[in-house]
Amino acid sequence: MHSIVVESDGRLSWREVPDAAPRRGEVLIKVDTAGVNRADLLQAAGKYPPPPGASETLGLEVSGTVAELGDGVADWSVGQPVCALLAGGGYAEFVAVPSAQVMPVPDSVDLSHAAGLPEVACTVWSNLVMTAHLRPGQLALIHGGSSGIGTHAIQVCRALGCRVAVTAGAVNKMDLCAELGAEITINYREEDFVERIRAETDGAGADVILDIMGAAYLDRNVDALAQDGRVVIIGMQGGVKAELNIGKLLGRRAGVIATALRSRPVSGPGSKGEIVADVVANVWPMIADGRVRPIIGAEFGIDQAGAAHELLTSGDVSGKVLLRVGG
Repeated sequence: MHSIVVESDGRLSWREVPDAAPRRGEVLIKVDTAGVNRADLLQAAGKYPPPPGASETLGLEVSGTVAELGDGVADWSVGQPVCALLAGGGYAEFVAVPSAQVMPVPDSVDLSHAAGLPEVACTVWSNLVMTAHLRPGQLALIHGGSSGIGTHAIQVCRALGCRVAVTAGAVNKMDLCAELGAEITINYREEDFVERIRAETDGAGADVILDIMGAAYLDRNVDALAQDGRVVIIGMQGGVKAELNIGKLLGRRAGVIATALRSRPVSGPGSKGEIVADVVANVWPMIADGRVRPIIGAEFGIDQAGAAHELLTSGDVSGKVLLRVGG
């Protein structure tokens, strides 16, 4: 089979590699399309190695069809269209994945576009609902509102009956966020999001903040929180170290939480399998009835993986970037 290989000079090339095969409890998927994520950019740059035992090949989500079942797998059938959350291996013709991380393709979603769902759906649901316990009527602030995660989070929050505020860096991106249901759009290049959130909530603040920036936003995120609010950090684009004023947290009875998805175990409490099951039970119906849809910003052939990475790095795309492998 073929997969993308990161060459010594950093180039991404499509080369022949040993065939993938399912182990016990795994499903072999013939890949139709792979999703591109910032984690892939970091891994390609040598800054984000895969977890122990995971494939060295890039790619954290795919859609395709079941090609083979490992021993002990009874939930899926050969030829069934699926999408899956991976620890690695998606930029390839075939990938083996634990059965618990495989999901049916939601009704009304094209097979190729389903590749843009597993990472965002599992990230958003696990953080906003399973971790931060976002409830109807609350306000969620989503940093990077036009990103793959952001565009999905807006729709899920609205489907839950929540108000949504976002930060974005361009008018067209803010317009997209508003179209998807964001009530408050903040241009972070021109406005202070803390002041705007306070103004829009009569000083109350945001109940939950989903943050991709890390250190650069930590203090201001705390300032923007409501009483009993939660900041959930899922990225470190703004650095890894910052000073935390614990007094502010005490005064708001607030919390700062940092989570990761890729390093979670396959099964057990807090696992990928637990999250996947919760997503299929709760988010897939939102997609089936049209309240949530995948937002696809660009699609490339697998031989253009380098160009796809360049586009995502540039920030000049909204929604998900996909790589077509099959067909």
